Amino acid sequence: MSLRERLVRQLTTSGPIDVAQYMTACLHDPDFGYYATRPALGAGGDFITAPLVSQMFGELIGLWMAECWMRLGRRDRVRLVEVGPGDGTLMGDILRVAAQVPGFREALEVWLVESSAPLAQRQHERLGDGPRWAASLSEVAGDAPVLLVANELLDCLPARQFVRGDRAWAERLVGVDADGRLAFGLARTPAQGLLPDAPPGAVLEVSSAQAAFGAHVGRLVADHGGAALLIDYGRAEPGFGDTLQALFAHAKVDSLACPGDADLTVHADFPAVLAAAREQGALTAAILTQAELLSRLGVAERCAALSASRPDRAAQLARQRERLTGADQMGELFKAACIHSPGWTPPAFEEAV
Repeated sequence: MSLRERLVRQLTTSGPIDVAQYMTACLHDPDFGYYATRPALGAGGDFITAPLVSQMFGELIGLWMAECWMRLGRRDRVRLVEVGPGDGTLMGDILRVAAQVPGFREALEVWLVESSAPLAQRQHERLGDGPRWAASLSEVAGDAPVLLVANELLDCLPARQFVRGDRAWAERLVGVDADGRLAFGLARTPAQGLLPDAPPGAVLEVSSAQAAFGAHVGRLVADHGGAALLIDYGRAEPGFGDTLQALFAHAKVDSLACPGDADLTVHADFPAVLAAAREQGALTAAILTQAELLSRLGVAERCAALSASRPDRAAQLARQRERLTGADQMGELFKAACIHSPGWTPPAFEEAV
């Protein structure tokens, strides 16, 4: 029985589920979920992330981490945490840079927060036995300051969807149609709670999971000191829109067509994530685009230096830089947000007020 067949049977018997529940089943069902069983990253998979585009991305994040460590007073011990480490490429690039900063690599206690067994295995193959693994952020032990990075994590956290009717909001649900296929529908009763006014047809996405992650990170850095860098595609201002999408072999497919076989995402709600972090006593900076972040961290200079040392790769490096920063590539769609403890400002965000 496939996940689609199981869902059809379940929904026929028990009734529709909300979009967040559907996303959770598609991504994390222990027998058929995408991340639980067959995550496919990279050029030969379903999608490609910035660390896989170019080493420049991870190297600049590593420099950001090193500068944070120095601004925090060069602590003897600091927890370097990546949540959702993919295949380990980003952490590998960060650690390569860390080894070049006197005292930094020795101070690091590396944690990888990964709930996918297949991805944890790939991370171990790349990074060896040095890091510690945790299935959730709450399992990261210790009381040292935290330097945390999460790249393309928020978009995988489930969200509910609400559709504005003529008079009220109704929640979008996933059920089964008359032909026995998965289908979207609306709850029969109006949605409860404080929902904003909007024109008929507007779609509002609400992710308690994204907000909870922001609160957890905010509490972590407020209590122990440190900073978190969150990079994802999403919105920098509150807004409306249906952003649910499924990716298979680098192409968008119907989000109900092949549950468990495609990556399923929604846009990151950065305003909600940062608001949740501030409620825990952390500070946040204005949201940057990925292009702004990488520009402030010196992507042009790094590209020039690599091109000078490897002239045969200059054209390739230029294409990689454009993929990371181009307005019609990842540069504008992807945003960067920073959550940090009081008393200092992390690099690249000094002017982001």
